[in-house]
Amino acid sequence: MSTKDYVEKDYYKVLGVPKDATTAEIKKTYRKLAREFHPDANKGDAKAEDRFKDISEAYDVLSDEKRRKEYDEARSLFGAGGMRSGGPGTNGYGFDFGDLFTGSQTSGGGIGDVFGGLFNRGGRQAQPRRGADVETEVTLSFDEAVDGATVPLRMTSQAACRACSGTGAKAGTTPRVCPTCVGAGTVSRGQGAFALSDPCRDCKGRGMIVDDPCTECHGSGRASSARTMQVRIPAGVQDAQRIRLKGKGAQGERGGQPGDLYVTVHVSTHPVFGRKGDNLTVTVPVSFPEAALGGTIEVPTLNGPAVKLRLPAGSANGLTLRARGKGATRKDGTRGDLLVTVEVTVPQETSGEALSALEQYRDATASEDPRAALFKAAEGA
Repeated sequence: MSTKDYVEKDYYKVLGVPKDATTAEIKKTYRKLAREFHPDANKGDAKAEDRFKDISEAYDVLSDEKRRKEYDEARSLFGAGGMRSGGPGTNGYGFDFGDLFTGSQTSGGGIGDVFGGLFNRGGRQAQPRRGADVETEVTLSFDEAVDGATVPLRMTSQAACRACSGTGAKAGTTPRVCPTCVGAGTVSRGQGAFALSDPCRDCKGRGMIVDDPCTECHGSGRASSARTMQVRIPAGVQDAQRIRLKGKGAQGERGGQPGDLYVTVHVSTHPVFGRKGDNLTVTVPVSFPEAALGGTIEVPTLNGPAVKLRLPAGSANGLTLRARGKGATRKDGTRGDLLVTVEVTVPQETSGEALSALEQYRDATASEDPRAALFKAAEGA
């Protein structure tokens, strides 16, 4: 529905209400007419269906205070659609009324551009377009992932062409308003009582047509742009995690918001430490006497001084100890724990006093069979 169509239509006459009718009167009249001409109450009656569409369209404008004011002002300015004498499409002075709205080749726009937002349907000014989202990847060391890091990222995305400043037109020329959508970038089509908008095929949704395209961007107004930015990766990020950085993507068009940047993080392994969620892990070897008799062992931490942990007497292989607050940084600034797994080591070669002591220990514990419970359970199964 064009601006010309709106101006020429008398919505007050369609509803049968005076121009000074109140909103309540308009609403009451609309409900009465809508019930009378509703398609469900007039099966197969094409005229009733058209009448219902006209009623709905009129009410859509007159029931909105702002749109009603714009409608009244536009009709007052253009003589309430009375500029029709002199033949179809003319106003009696030798020019086409539609030219006022569709623009001309020389001016690059028409009166329709002035009322770009009139009635909020098929607006005559192309809407801002949000920039595209950009995907990239980064590899962090284990330490950087735990504590967070600021890293440089070089990205290539679409931005306004520098040669034509985003217009798409060759230097010294300017694009013209698309005559099909009148600069809206979209065209409306009727669908029952509703109006649906589709991207304009002639201008591909830009609202402008370029007759002499820029040699750099070939008329698109967009070109690949490489840039390097410093991006802060938050502490505690995990391998394969995807981070969204709002507004760091490609630039928008016509003042539109920039897109977002999505960064997929890869984390390198550490030769000593591992990770389980917010906790770090480490495996610490202990000798047999330490495991059997207990004691205090010293454990390394990531980027910090070593901590001392108490090893209970009779500790079995695989026992896990916990060093609180020595893990990865959480979102709230607190830290997880360091999980220490005990691994009892067996000497490869034993001789001298150590060998003699082990033989004595073996003889002293010969009556104790560590596998007795296993055989007993197997027999009872």
